[in-house]
Amino acid sequence: MSTRCLISALALGLFSLPIIAAPAGAEAASLSACVDGLRSAAIRAGVSRAVANKALTRVKFDEKAVRFSRSQPEYKTPIWDYMAFLVDKQRISDGRAAMKRYASTLRRAEKAYGIDRYILTALWGIESDYGKAAGDFFIPHALANIVCAGRKPRYFRGELIAALKLVSRGDLKLADLKGSWAGAFGQTQFMPTTYQRLAVDFDRNGRRDLVHSVPDALASAANFLKKAGWRRGQPWGYEVRLPKGYNGPAGRRRRATLTDWARRGLRRVDGGALRGRTPAALILPAGRHGPAFLVGRNFNALRSYNASTAYALSISHLSDRLRGRPGLKGRWPTAHAGLSRAERLELQKRLIRNGFDIGEADGRIGPITIRAIRAAERKFGMKVTGRPGRAIYRALE
Repeated sequence: MSTRCLISALALGLFSLPIIAAPAGAEAASLSACVDGLRSAAIRAGVSRAVANKALTRVKFDEKAVRFSRSQPEYKTPIWDYMAFLVDKQRISDGRAAMKRYASTLRRAEKAYGIDRYILTALWGIESDYGKAAGDFFIPHALANIVCAGRKPRYFRGELIAALKLVSRGDLKLADLKGSWAGAFGQTQFMPTTYQRLAVDFDRNGRRDLVHSVPDALASAANFLKKAGWRRGQPWGYEVRLPKGYNGPAGRRRRATLTDWARRGLRRVDGGALRGRTPAALILPAGRHGPAFLVGRNFNALRSYNASTAYALSISHLSDRLRGRPGLKGRWPTAHAGLSRAERLELQKRLIRNGFDIGEADGRIGPITIRAIRAAERKFGMKVTGRPGRAIYRALE
């Protein structure tokens, strides 16, 4: 799993991680010395002394940031859970409202960069719930902890210095650097080095502000996708129906023309024609018994934003729903579909009503909720998975 994919999964609360003990006195002194070194390195790299001092003063051990940086997931999220959470009725409704509110900005960004406005809105919705989800970490302290814990020190040191340079340059204030444990932040969740390279001042106020400025955030995401190879006017792809007993090629790297795929018996589920020399690949994210998709170059551009097929497919599908198209026709190979955000919140309330102490219900599925789900599954004689799915949701009813 890439750093960016792990960031997204942790932000969604899709799996739990083990707890790491706080450092003793010697380790605390070592952290302090390491942070002093980072402060000096940032100043040498061009960060103003005032910014470096303010950002890296009183850095304390951040157990959560270190734990997230070191650990692998205990629970692999099925794509039907992932997409049920990311593409639910509320996100579709909120996205349509956002498109009306920022119609002029989306039109200008589409004209300037060639990126479909529905795709841009969907990416914004997936990354930050249309600007409502900022992230819980103060990035300079989180990154300092990760570097000093020895997790990819060169990479994360570079991201830390890049973040502080954005403040020194005047694009942002230190207080704006709130985001993920690994440094992604802003309404479109750019890593600091990506922000340096690709952020744009679309509202022309002299600052590239992806935290407070919706025009800057949307145009910067459009700039990213354009640089990643997005082709103006081309679709991301299509949901398709496979012929019975299909055993032909599949996978993102097995490309053929749309006409070739039609000759193999594939058909678009919406009845549209598959013809032409545009290259596309067949992806089967849940195997041959789940939904199938033909995807092209623009899908790969989305995937470059976050190296996850489920992520790119979520944006693609959300963009279709914002456009007014129906949900997926293919059925996921599960008897227990995933839960929306509203249902996840209700699941937590049901756990509480059934005597499982998870604290306050907030809809975010973290380690405490997953442990409670496992306990509930044991109580009801179910297979113990920790999965926030429809089976335990119904059992708790």
